Amino acid sequence: MQEQPAGKKKEVVYQVFTRLFGNTNTNNKPWGTLEENGVGKFSDFSNKALAEIKALGVTHIWYTGVPHHDVITDYTSFGISNDDPDIVKGRAGSPYAVKDYYNVNPDLADNPAKRLQEFQALIERTHKAGLKLLIDIVPNHVARNYEGASTPDGLEPFGTNDDSSVEYARDNNFYYIPNEAFQVPAWENGYMPLGGEAHTLVDGTFNENPAKWTGNGSRLARPHINDWYETVKINYGVRPDGSYDFETLPEGFEKADYEQHYAFWLDKNVPNSWVKFKDIALYWLAMGVDGFRFDMAEMVPVEFWSYMNSHIKIKNPDAFLLAEVYNPELYRAYIHKGKMDYLYDKVEMYDSLKHIMQGHGWTDHIPVVKLNTEDIEHHLLHFLENHDEQRIASPDFAGSAAKGKPAMVVSATMTTAPVMVYFGQEVGEPAKENAGFGDPTRTSIFDYIGVPHHQRWVNEKKFDGGQLNQQEKELRDFYKRLLNFTIQSEALMGAYQEIHFFNKDHTPGYDHRVLSYARWSRGERLVILANFDIERHYDFELKIPKDLIEEWGLGEGNYEVVDALYGETFTLKVVNGIGNIDISLNPLESFIFVLK
Repeated sequence: MQEQPAGKKKEVVYQVFTRLFGNTNTNNKPWGTLEENGVGKFSDFSNKALAEIKALGVTHIWYTGVPHHDVITDYTSFGISNDDPDIVKGRAGSPYAVKDYYNVNPDLADNPAKRLQEFQALIERTHKAGLKLLIDIVPNHVARNYEGASTPDGLEPFGTNDDSSVEYARDNNFYYIPNEAFQVPAWENGYMPLGGEAHTLVDGTFNENPAKWTGNGSRLARPHINDWYETVKINYGVRPDGSYDFETLPEGFEKADYEQHYAFWLDKNVPNSWVKFKDIALYWLAMGVDGFRFDMAEMVPVEFWSYMNSHIKIKNPDAFLLAEVYNPELYRAYIHKGKMDYLYDKVEMYDSLKHIMQGHGWTDHIPVVKLNTEDIEHHLLHFLENHDEQRIASPDFAGSAAKGKPAMVVSATMTTAPVMVYFGQEVGEPAKENAGFGDPTRTSIFDYIGVPHHQRWVNEKKFDGGQLNQQEKELRDFYKRLLNFTIQSEALMGAYQEIHFFNKDHTPGYDHRVLSYARWSRGERLVILANFDIERHYDFELKIPKDLIEEWGLGEGNYEVVDALYGETFTLKVVNGIGNIDISLNPLESFIFVLK
């Protein structure tokens, strides 16, 4: 691993589900309406709220669910067409079924007629607070009833000029099923739109003729209930047999920078959908958005990402580009050829940490995971929660937010990559609510709902944690201490050495529930130790190998080390070239030792 440029510090992303963040309504009726269960607004991100997020140790805020997606609430008085519950998941709708890419969700505005202006004001407040912001772009699919009503003059909404008489044409935006009309899925397992509530548009039909391919690739005119039936797949010039109808990147082009990628595409005739999404990204960049989180990026050809991201970087070289890619075999292509800054490190680091937190994984696996991705580790963003994953405190995950503390230390400090926190994670939100569509364990992204632990921090929009209990306050304090150290430390952008296996071999009492490693730069040296055991207290003498002691230029004698989290002072003793720190380690406790 190479050190990052001097002065560069780690970044911390705070993901907020925008619709839920400021909602103080605690009714939480399953399938409840906006009026019954409440909804958060752009205006809830007040100067105070943003200052508190910044103070948590955050550099970027990802506002999830901003583009105008399908909702069931009636906004026809504002010139917005109603959406059909037969093709909408939940009552508040999926944020990944975007209906208009050039406007924002009317639910989030105090005045839906001025919703775009209210988001622009939020961009200004966010920047004033010293934060950068991301929004979603969902390139693989759009809402089945995509309209693009706000599309600027001179541009066309998706599907406008499609030839729907054929399954595929390169410049069609959608794939079609000629001579077949779309049919609503057959509902199963007691599911009914809106929970079975009567609604004028719930009639088991939606007019789409011919039918389009569904977002997850289903080619059935009647998709299955488990298909992404609320969406339709975008055509990027990939023929139905999987072959490409566009130029591919030259061999070795993964080594080229974004300017070379941009130049490569300048004289190429690319599929129409590529241009449409490029225009969407540049529209939001011009408004002040600092980057994007790209949904299901691996379902879209890597050549498109070369085209899209190089155009973004030409406009803003500092744009933060984060993508959802779950196949590790594709990581390097999407980073190097696709010019992604960061990918979710789910299959490697997240899954490994989850197994350890659940009690059936060993810490021995973590250094191996890191070694296997060492060449791309800076590009693999770490997280323990996001809107797709179970909450740590959910019984189906770990059952206790405290079990996430050592994993959070590792996520934040083991590599040079950014780390992400999901709103409510820092106060132990367990996601117990039955919101309607889907199951508890994940905070609902489909329905109007309150988020109880987070609401106690919101404290009737004082954003001061006034209703948190002591345990919740202590957890948030831990996150605040850790994240602020993370964004300030230069060593976390520097070198790494695992000392875990050395201690397993040479330290009595040290085992596979503990993890240790070192991080350093020219001006800072760290030893990091985490205990994943929920019951066991460890007493041992942590050892620092001779080669690391030599690397740090330490001679025989005693050195003061201070825990960066809580300020406790320890002594590093160098005897016969080996470092030793006497440790008394409580269950789920971690230390970040800073060598003075």
